[in-house]
Amino acid sequence: MTDSEFGNHYYIIKTTSKHERTVADNIREAIENNMTDVVVTAVVVPEDIKGYVFVESPEEHARIEELVETIAHARIVLKNETSMEEIKHFLVPKPAVSGIEEGTIVELIAGPFKGEKAVVKRVDHTKEEITVELYESIVPIPITVRGDNVRVIDRNHE
Repeated sequence: MTDSEFGNHYYIIKTTSKHERTVADNIREAIENNMTDVVVTAVVVPEDIKGYVFVESPEEHARIEELVETIAHARIVLKNETSMEEIKHFLVPKPAVSGIEEGTIVELIAGPFKGEKAVVKRVDHTKEEITVELYESIVPIPITVRGDNVRVIDRNHE
């Protein structure tokens, strides 16, 4: 049984690619505007999985299928329910600096040095910041940027 302690079920809705957020917004809008009487207690759009949205509801599978039929870009409800244990790790955001270590080659994707390539010199996991030195720089000046302002190009290039 995949019920939560509140008697809710967890369903996975397959969506049109790159319309996960739209589906979640459309579900919220349908409920707020009384366009459906299906009860939904939560909708989760995980960053790591494209094309899927998780829905928590006390309703049965057939009722969620009725909801999906009225929502643009929502395709189907997967047959099997899931459990909170299986989706819990999607609820915790990954640190912006995960997978980045000293010597990694990155490209800056924001700020005044946008588009520049750099070598990571230090990673601060607590602040989610990295210190880099620009490739093209004549004098190596350390620049500290947020971890989500870089894109990894090559790992462990020492």
